[in-house]
Amino acid sequence: MVNGNGTAPAEQDQDPRKAIRHYAIAFLIAALLIPVSFFQPFHFVEARLYDLFSTIAPPRPPQPGTVIVAIDEPSLSEIGQRWPWPRNLHAQLIEKLRAAGAKVIALDIIFAEPSTEEADRALAASLGPDVVLAADDVTTPLDQGTQTTRVNPIDAFLNAGATPGITSVDLDGDAYLRRIPSIPDSFAAEALRLSGEPPQPAPENALIQYFGPGRTYPTVSYYQALDPQEFLPPGRFKDKIVLVGLSLKAATSPDSGAPDAFATPYTLFSESLTAGVEVHATILDNLRHGLYAVPVSRPTMAGLMIAAAFLAASLCRKGVSWRTGLSAVFAISLLLIGAWALLRFGRLWAPPALPVAATLGVFGARFGLDYAHERRMRHAVSEAFSRYLSPDLVAQLARNPSALKLGGERRNLSVLFCDVRGFTSLSERLKDEPERLTTLINRLLDPLSEAVLVEGGTIDKYMGDCVMAFWNAPLPSPDHPLRAVRAALRMMEAVGTLNGILREEDGDLAPAFAIGVGINTGDCVVGNVGSRWRYDYSVLGDTVNLASRLESLSKEYGVSLILGPATADAVREHYVLIELDRIAVRGRSTESAIFTIVAPVARSGDPELIKLQDMHARLLTRMRAGQEEEALALIEKCQALAPSLRTYYERLESRLLKNV
Repeated sequence: MVNGNGTAPAEQDQDPRKAIRHYAIAFLIAALLIPVSFFQPFHFVEARLYDLFSTIAPPRPPQPGTVIVAIDEPSLSEIGQRWPWPRNLHAQLIEKLRAAGAKVIALDIIFAEPSTEEADRALAASLGPDVVLAADDVTTPLDQGTQTTRVNPIDAFLNAGATPGITSVDLDGDAYLRRIPSIPDSFAAEALRLSGEPPQPAPENALIQYFGPGRTYPTVSYYQALDPQEFLPPGRFKDKIVLVGLSLKAATSPDSGAPDAFATPYTLFSESLTAGVEVHATILDNLRHGLYAVPVSRPTMAGLMIAAAFLAASLCRKGVSWRTGLSAVFAISLLLIGAWALLRFGRLWAPPALPVAATLGVFGARFGLDYAHERRMRHAVSEAFSRYLSPDLVAQLARNPSALKLGGERRNLSVLFCDVRGFTSLSERLKDEPERLTTLINRLLDPLSEAVLVEGGTIDKYMGDCVMAFWNAPLPSPDHPLRAVRAALRMMEAVGTLNGILREEDGDLAPAFAIGVGINTGDCVVGNVGSRWRYDYSVLGDTVNLASRLESLSKEYGVSLILGPATADAVREHYVLIELDRIAVRGRSTESAIFTIVAPVARSGDPELIKLQDMHARLLTRMRAGQEEEALALIEKCQALAPSLRTYYERLESRLLKNV
């Protein structure tokens, strides 16, 4: 980690053995990550990164290499016929495009079956050596292997001079289309060849560089191409490669599952698919201008991971400090920008995921080793100082030595006091067995303390058989009243469990423990309280005094738990409360109500509980109005509805009978 003045420990760089171990750890991390690059599911991560990186300032051809004639919704509407259209209509389109000066006409439509004789004859008559027709390779898995069947246009169309072009593409496992078809007679390659530009075959697994979402290429509707003089400017198709195919907007959502539309890297942003005919136009420009990206080999990736790990090791060789964080950001940024630059300008794809993982692994390992070293040092300091100071204060001092001073801060806290009932009589009983008395009180204080700690409280002190705890300091806890109440309920449950264990051990001779708990919420002064020689982290204020008083009143009112008004207001959404009484509070001109819990809020709809709340409120009203007889009658009804509060109601009854 860092020393007192914020610099990293330099001694780790001075020992050659530690330096060798440091770089050995870097090499080990890289070596452990290398097999991940061969793990097929991880390739999806690399593919998503390609989607992202390839859409950032992508290279573009000088001008689009094709014009697309789209079979789209306006064309379906204007032509007024359901798809598939008659082939003599396609014949008219070919003749119109040829007359408009198109160099190559490629139809992304498979004519594998005959239609009507007249329509087929018309289409065959329009075909020639400047036309590419779609073909397909159908792959069928068999028990003995895989069978690939070529589906060509019907012979009449091939005999007329048309060239078949394979439109089959290979989707990745996530159904995205990223790879250039590996076949030499693909649809795009054949269109390029007929235009007089025989393409160089792309390397295996070459990645398509897309230039934008759907409709990025110049596109005209099919019905417009049937009458270009009417709908299009002159020379629209002059010396152009024209691709004809489906491009239906209604079918281009990722969830539609529509054929001849594909998810591309831009689907991440546009949330729409790209028509197959536009994908072929993109592949054509990739082949013509060499814009596809070639993934680097796996051995090359292994070398990049090792290099990234050693770069990270060099940047953190002196240990971890705030400068190391900047170095980590620099190293990761360098890897990400380098991967993008290599893709953008070198047309090589080196996925940065594993090099970045190697970098983070080295920084993380160094941080972990330094942190463990400092933890050991802090533990040694804590062991020494905990004999004189509280463990919480020692931990604070280890993190922030400037905290070693008197004074404090004002915070809103929830303070809990818990006292064991009848401890004095138990002490008298066991005055000749001090060891047993100590064992018993320790067995009780252990679960009581655990209840506080489980709810994130701070145990202030033990005062004989009494526990004092508070919440919202030293660490903030926004729901501190609720946590304090939950701790109190855990305490009562723990006492019941311990009593059962003691009965099993000692039978009728076992003591029966009971506790009283008081909780109050309010502003307190919290901090290091003490002298120059001894400090303690504690709380001061009227809130603390009232919490202690509420604990004392719990015995007087015959209940196990009493809440102050602020605590009660904070937990009403979680528990059903009843007002016990109103008491005078120092610093207030009016009496304050005190409360206890009768049930969790989940039972608030219980008819008997609703009836109890109503009768109890009426009881308090009658008592305060001096109507003793009516109050006594209500006490009997409340006792029947709430047996757990019988002692409380009996004491109310005794108080009223004195006034009758």
